[in-house]
Amino acid sequence: MPVQRDRLYADVQFLTSLNPPRSIGYPESLRKAEAYIEAEFCKLSGRVSKQALHQGFHNLILSYGPEQGERVIIGAHYDVCDDTPGADDNASAVAGLLELARVVHEEAPEAKHRLDFVAFNFEEPPYFATEKMGSAVHARSLKRDKVDVKLMICLEMIGYFTDKPNSQEFPHESLRKLYPSTGNFIVVVGQAGQERTVKRVQQFMQEHSRIDVQSIAAPQGLPGVSLSDHRNYWAQGYQAVMINDTSFLRNPHYHQRTDTIDKLDFDKMVEVVRGVYAAMLNF
Repeated sequence: MPVQRDRLYADVQFLTSLNPPRSIGYPESLRKAEAYIEAEFCKLSGRVSKQALHQGFHNLILSYGPEQGERVIIGAHYDVCDDTPGADDNASAVAGLLELARVVHEEAPEAKHRLDFVAFNFEEPPYFATEKMGSAVHARSLKRDKVDVKLMICLEMIGYFTDKPNSQEFPHESLRKLYPSTGNFIVVVGQAGQERTVKRVQQFMQEHSRIDVQSIAAPQGLPGVSLSDHRNYWAQGYQAVMINDTSFLRNPHYHQRTDTIDKLDFDKMVEVVRGVYAAMLNF
């Protein structure tokens, strides 16, 4: 399955080279990021729609597969925190989202459910955990329209890996016995009560990629578990997981100006995307 490292790199390079960074503090750069994603989606298909957010911004949605019936949502946010370049958070995931969309259009598999690729705005502060989050607007609209969502996959920071011993931190000491101490794995994060969903996504990713795929289904209050767009699908009663490199539990550049493209492992990112591709099609 032809996930292309060079395309992932080019996407991250464009997004992180926007100066000033693509945060709400610099709306012109944020609009450039939105325009770039829209243009990449439109290269693939005419099934691109825009969902209005406040201040004239949008969620961008590319659909593939059957119009009616169940849907799998794959999403990533394209805004950054403050003055950070946001290579891992969250250009890595936007690049993954775009590459998943490209590959599915190139391979043209027969999808058993509709796939909606959604680029969200307003995940970062000051909007985080408010109704203005792009993903909150999207999740509410699905619920209002009674859409049958089979699964939501949130891509959130999928590019930082290290082979340094004891590089992995944990939100609770008890987890040290259960997970690797070296931060070179990807994790499928879900909430308690959705264990079966989490395990299925993990299994598809493990079977179709060459990367260590871990998983956790934990209470939403455990630090890190609900810190992205998937939280808004949980709030609407949907099954949702986050694909994540554990963020601040591993990456010292989280929300820092040092979150730059040279810190990312694109070979491992390729494997993450390969795994998610299998999960989104087969779930």
